[in-house]
Amino acid sequence: MVDKIQKSEAEWQRELSPEEYAVLRQAATERPFTGEFVHNHADGVYRCGACGQALFSSDTKFESGSGWPSFWDVVNEGSVELREDRSHGMRRTEVVCSRCGSHLGHLFDDGPSDTTGLRYCINSIALDFDPKGGAQDE
Repeated sequence: MVDKIQKSEAEWQRELSPEEYAVLRQAATERPFTGEFVHNHADGVYRCGACGQALFSSDTKFESGSGWPSFWDVVNEGSVELREDRSHGMRRTEVVCSRCGSHLGHLFDDGPSDTTGLRYCINSIALDFDPKGGAQDE
């Protein structure tokens, strides 16, 4: 079970940059191909940019051509929560951090067929990268 982080929006706004706050707390989306981790090929673990929880491993990252970092699985079961998203006239599956509830991106079923078939399409600004990997269950 993940220990939930409870903070007011005012606290989040003080801790995050305006760009991070817009994506992580207000579900904005960064422009495609502009994020820091789109073409990152280093080994390590991607963590929530708001709370530091391990979310994705470089072992599951792939080039989707979508313009955002894409992963075919999470690093630990339960590290993200999935929510229905009907914004912008679409029906999608939103991906949020299970620890702090921050918006990360969306989940699609057009990932690599030789793995899970899933594509976690994640905003770079919603992530921090730990090149050492660290404890994946933190």
